[in-house]
Amino acid sequence: MSADLRAGGTSWVDEFVLALAARGVTDRWILQQRAWVEQLLAFAACPVWEVQPADVDGWLVAARERGTGPQTRGQMVQAVYRFYAFVETRYGAWVREAVGRPVVCPVDEFNRPRRLARVGVRIPPSAQEVELLFTAWRFHLPSLQGAGFLAAARDYVAASLWRRLGLRINETVRLRAGDWYPHAGTYGILHVRCGKGARGSGPRERLVPAIDGTDRLLAWWLTEVRPQFGDEPAGGQAVLLPSRQHTLEGRYRPACASTLRDGLASAVAQWLPAWTGRLTPHPLRHFCASHLYACGVGLEAVGALLGHRWLSTTAQYVHVPAERIERCWQQANDRLTGRLLGGPAP
Repeated sequence: MSADLRAGGTSWVDEFVLALAARGVTDRWILQQRAWVEQLLAFAACPVWEVQPADVDGWLVAARERGTGPQTRGQMVQAVYRFYAFVETRYGAWVREAVGRPVVCPVDEFNRPRRLARVGVRIPPSAQEVELLFTAWRFHLPSLQGAGFLAAARDYVAASLWRRLGLRINETVRLRAGDWYPHAGTYGILHVRCGKGARGSGPRERLVPAIDGTDRLLAWWLTEVRPQFGDEPAGGQAVLLPSRQHTLEGRYRPACASTLRDGLASAVAQWLPAWTGRLTPHPLRHFCASHLYACGVGLEAVGALLGHRWLSTTAQYVHVPAERIERCWQQANDRLTGRLLGGPAP
């Protein structure tokens, strides 16, 4: 029997990682895939081909008890499924010949999370509630002074980008002043350099039109507020949303995701308390998609704005109010009645 088999196939994890690297995915994603596979093998404490569905069940339950969310657990299962597909493809015949049994993926139909169940449903607040929150937030800014005003204005701008353009929080913190092109297109263009890539494929750039008042928001921020931080944009390389911390070169560091998230949470607790603990950056992204769709923007355009490759993904972000469904149903019935009666419905 080969050394690989006696060791339980541990070197296969290295080869699996090498295969992922050959695909051109990011190192961070590869390291996470490896960590999850190694965690399962350590939990099961047996060779790769002896891991059972019950081992996966126990591993996922332990992760859940540690506070791991359903979406992350789904990604863990996907990593295991991907690893076993690799082993079965490259070494399945070898294992059958050496140990007399096939390699079977321990992820079965019962412990494999469904895609929609992993993501969950994030129903955003209504347009009236969002408008109430941001109006109160905006009118509160002039009452602040100094560093308090700068931090509150920065958090307001970040949340407005989530609300109006559906940016992801990690895309927002990486924006630079030079990513804003006010004279491009009708409303100006925001260059999102660090868009989320699928399955660790790396940053996926996109150009986002500054619709829904974003052009006026960025003009106000960059001409009246951002200069008060006191640093020099240096050819557009200065961060768009700075913190109060400096780099070794003396430039401001970008505000971290947790800081911007806390800024939104504080505003929600003050002006929209019914949504305290529930309205986070991602539901605002859902709100953006739903609001634009309700205004008549097509699903394809909404997906392009949000950085989606597939319309099926965008469809999960669009939440159609029940009253709109009822209205469309009534309009459809009125049209049918009109055709049957040879004229408009009474």
